Amino acid sequence: MLQSIDFEVFGNVQGVFFRKYTREKGKQLGLKGWCMNTSQGTVTGTAQGTEETIAEMKDWLRHTGSPMSKIEKVIFTNERHISKEEFSDFFIKKGKNFY
Repeated sequence: MLQSIDFEVFGNVQGVFFRKYTREKGKQLGLKGWCMNTSQGTVTGTAQGTEETIAEMKDWLRHTGSPMSKIEKVIFTNERHISKEEFSDFFIKKGKNFY
């Protein structure tokens, strides 16, 4: 069964390649979704995949991240089952007010 979650990671997660490592981990696990920096200094995103791979990603976001990051907390929201993935890849979104 496929699952979708939204996440927001707090701590020192911008300017430390957190998005790049998140995309790489998502691709490694076969997940689809995205991540991006926010103007509040967090990284937010959506991940979609099997329940097992979503559980692995949640653990990675909570405890690992990029080598230079310092994760304070992660909030997971909008956790739900889906019939098919809504994205074709795992990518980094860029916004005007973010780097």
